[in-house]
Amino acid sequence: MPGSNEPPRGAGSLDDALGAALADTVRGTGASIGGLYLIEDGEPVLRLVALCGLPLDFSAPWQRLPLSAPVPVADAIHDDRLVWIESQAEMARRYPRAAAALPYPFSLAAAPLSGVRRRWGGIVLMWPAGRPRRITPREHGHIVSSARRAARLLDDATEPPGLPDRPRVVPVDAAHHPVQTGLAAADYLERLPEGALSLDLEGRITFATGTAARLLGRPVDRLLGTRPWHSLPWLDEPAHEDHYRTAVVSRMPVTFTALRPPDQPLTFQLYPDNSGISVRLVPGGEPADAVPPPAARPTTPAPPGRLHQLVHLAAALTEAVTVRDLVAMIKHQILPAFGAQGLVLSAADAGRLKITGYHGYPAEVMERLDALALDTDLTPAGQVLASGTPAFFAHPSEMAASYPKAPQISGKQAWAFLPLVISGRPVGCCILSYEQPHPFTAEERAVLTSLSGLIAQALDRARLYDAKHRLVGELQRALLPRALPRLRHLEVAARYLPAGHGIEVGGDFFDVLRLNETTAAAVIGDVEGHSMAAAALMGQVRTAVHAHATAGAAPDEVLARTNRLLADLDSELLVSCLYAHLDLARHQVSFASAGHVPPLLRHADGPAGVLQVDPGPLLGIDTGVRYPVTRAPLHPGTTLVLYTDGLVELPGSDTTRATADLAGRLDAVGGHDLEDTADRLVHRTASAGQHTDDVTVLLLRATHAGDVRSRPAGSFAPAHPPGQR
Repeated sequence: MPGSNEPPRGAGSLDDALGAALADTVRGTGASIGGLYLIEDGEPVLRLVALCGLPLDFSAPWQRLPLSAPVPVADAIHDDRLVWIESQAEMARRYPRAAAALPYPFSLAAAPLSGVRRRWGGIVLMWPAGRPRRITPREHGHIVSSARRAARLLDDATEPPGLPDRPRVVPVDAAHHPVQTGLAAADYLERLPEGALSLDLEGRITFATGTAARLLGRPVDRLLGTRPWHSLPWLDEPAHEDHYRTAVVSRMPVTFTALRPPDQPLTFQLYPDNSGISVRLVPGGEPADAVPPPAARPTTPAPPGRLHQLVHLAAALTEAVTVRDLVAMIKHQILPAFGAQGLVLSAADAGRLKITGYHGYPAEVMERLDALALDTDLTPAGQVLASGTPAFFAHPSEMAASYPKAPQISGKQAWAFLPLVISGRPVGCCILSYEQPHPFTAEERAVLTSLSGLIAQALDRARLYDAKHRLVGELQRALLPRALPRLRHLEVAARYLPAGHGIEVGGDFFDVLRLNETTAAAVIGDVEGHSMAAAALMGQVRTAVHAHATAGAAPDEVLARTNRLLADLDSELLVSCLYAHLDLARHQVSFASAGHVPPLLRHADGPAGVLQVDPGPLLGIDTGVRYPVTRAPLHPGTTLVLYTDGLVELPGSDTTRATADLAGRLDAVGGHDLEDTADRLVHRTASAGQHTDDVTVLLLRATHAGDVRSRPAGSFAPAHPPGQR
């Protein structure tokens, strides 16, 4: 029974059982709409597999979503918690992109499908606007337990769940009423002076009285089974269809007036519930939103479903920062929205089209098509870009008539070539392709043409960002040491991870200096801020430390003299710095700190821990300060970890706990290869992708004679997120 604690019984397959679980949850919670998402294997993408209480076409913008998308269900899965949205206004504040495609009053809940082994996906429920805004503890618990029951079905399954291209529409059984005589009910309605219609949730007319047929000007048999805006041309307006969408999503009564040609206003009163919509049709009313008949209009606008979808995709395109982001967004959202399977995104560069991203093609095909001249006769891309007019090919024969080689190269069966042009300036070309012949409707052509302008702007922004990012990266690498020196009795490794966002140059710096046969120096620091000024100061500080250290200055004097340099430069930026003098013959290390985070030390036969170094003030505060010196043993096998605060200061985390966790990771890798140790220490930060500051790690390990494994000159490696090294 609805709301019970048992999973649905009698399902013929896992897909059936999941659909039944969704229907049970919708009924048991009193929701009007429900959707069940599963995570695709191998890709961080959510696929809508089951839908309740909503026409399938309405779900087009939501059928395939990146797991990182700013939508409630993705947050529920990521945070493993229920997300509650009490109103459309709250949705607009918290999820503006999603709200743009759902301009209706509603409440929403999203809960994760958390199984024993993994999180399988999520469930979304929507209620009409009339329900209380606050969710009660009992409702909260019921939704969460329903999601867990669905997850248990997935845990217990012997086969993986199916991921259909389009979600299964699951009916929600309406409450049963006492049996009435259908003829008596029809006679009752025919006696009334107004017309009566019944629509299902897909918008099809399932019942019409004779009065309604007369008012609409169409026989009953030509109305049944049709959607009003299809069978009645004067209702074929986005505004009229949108009233129906509002009634379906909000489950609230909606009234509007339309003008039946030539001059007869009709008032439509829509009363929705979970089984369909009852429509009361009354002559008269003020057709405030009346529009001229279709014959007077040059083109037919896209229906509201496509318009909302276009708004949703436009909002998504504004969030694409890099070209890689843009390709992923087109792949995960635009391709599914138009049923396409292939993508090629090319940028115009020096008279050629250079492929910047693709999907659904073998690499060897892309190699053949990359950097083609704009006047090539191999594909229509150059001609489309030159003319600025999209080209649509519904069948290979249409393509082969003008470009006979194109179908043979790609193996695709239909194509949409979209020119990417901004104010007459060619930016590139976006190609959507299909594995089967695909006739393009006028509606699809119109929406894709509109979308091409948005893609052009997004590609132009992304290429500019990538170019600036490359320039900044080259400058950053120029300011960091090109190589780590080869030293006897000392193994060295370093990693640098730039901040997760932005194109400003970071202020982290480090260096390792060979002073003589038995001594070396190591320095790490962080200039305040991320800017060109910070980078310039970082280069000056690193040069000053290098000069004073190689001149034989003691650790405290190195920092004191560098501090005086900052005073002479009159910089407003402050600098933290940790300087270490390593005496490999005496097995001793001496530290001087200018407000820098303390290093970690792990002896060969002991646990790792924080080495308490007496700190002095930051460089640049006061020229007359002294910097105390702290000494520690450095026996063979001892590992030192010098790092910047970006490694342990993450949003929402406790720095002390993060430092202890870092020491634990150093213990876990023990005496492993130092390069592997460096990777493991930055791995968690790189995986999180939430670091807002640069991360630099410098590892030093004293070794026995003949046991040096330092990196060869010129082989310093920056850190990369997992999978990108």
